[in-house]
Amino acid sequence: MKTVNRFADVLNKNLALLSVLVALFALVVPSFWVNLAGSVNLDLSWVPFMGQHFSSLGFVNLLLGVIMFGMGMTLRAEDFALILRRPGDVLVGICSQYVCMAGFGWLVAKLLSVTGVGGPEACAQIAVGLVLLGCVPGGTASNVVTFLARGDVALSVTVTSCTTLLAPVVTPALMYAFASQWLSIDPTAMFMSIVQVILVPIAAGVIVHKIFGAKVERVAAVLPIVSVGAVVVIVAAVVAATRSQILSAGMTAFIVVALQNAFGMALGFAAGKVFGMDLSKCKCLCFEVGMQNSALGVALASVHFAASPMTALPSAVGALWHNITGPVVATFFQKWRAADEKKSILDLMEESIAKAREEKTAAV
Repeated sequence: MKTVNRFADVLNKNLALLSVLVALFALVVPSFWVNLAGSVNLDLSWVPFMGQHFSSLGFVNLLLGVIMFGMGMTLRAEDFALILRRPGDVLVGICSQYVCMAGFGWLVAKLLSVTGVGGPEACAQIAVGLVLLGCVPGGTASNVVTFLARGDVALSVTVTSCTTLLAPVVTPALMYAFASQWLSIDPTAMFMSIVQVILVPIAAGVIVHKIFGAKVERVAAVLPIVSVGAVVVIVAAVVAATRSQILSAGMTAFIVVALQNAFGMALGFAAGKVFGMDLSKCKCLCFEVGMQNSALGVALASVHFAASPMTALPSAVGALWHNITGPVVATFFQKWRAADEKKSILDLMEESIAKAREEKTAAV
């Protein structure tokens, strides 16, 4: 089990490097990932209720479902107990997550439309994709990065869980409000998609954990590895599928996504300061607001805007870019500590490893 935990820790710390390497491989050899994605298509037409709206489940949606299933397996009542103990912190986190990213995404999209870079049609599609990236909930990677940054992990998990569970209602509503000026938005269909790709797997994970209990705990240690692997493969599949769009308009998408991510992190941290939160909570909000569930953005774009392929581009770039900036900022935050800040679990782990090395060296 210790070996598994160490391997998971190595993967989490090197998520940025892994994402970059796999993305470059996908750009150079896209056929491998395109064929792999094309070979996976789960038929759901026979499933009651789901089959009416989601006749099949593609590669990205399936991997996203695996990530959400893992999230459901690890959810505990304590994750939501924080809502009662610290409702103000959780509410600030949820509102900052949706308001800052969706609002700033819309603002950048408007500026992009005014400039008309790449042509009006391309601008409209990238604008919708950018708003979509801002309207999806926070990604589970933000919990890992908050942990590495010595932030408030409990708050991070609670905010991620709450924004994810609110996504079926909030994301379609925000998309209709901010993006309907560029493309036709069907909030009801989007609601159904999010329920089936997000809530159903989470509910399944919770039920499996409830039924099997302690037996599942042994598998829980492997879930971070599975999630990181799924995220990296999603990045590769999306980059390969949108290779031509990335090569033609990738720089535009990269710039607007980088701006949204940077301002999202800055606004999240600033929101914590404005509401009088301590440094660990501010670190948490920085990642919760700035890092999005890009895989969900890709899934929704592929289903609802299939005729406009560039709408998936911002989420595809975001899946890569967020996995780079998150660990980089976390490394900076590791050294930025409050004077009265308590030692985190990661601090104790590192001290224990350093002590073991010293004892081993002394013995030799």
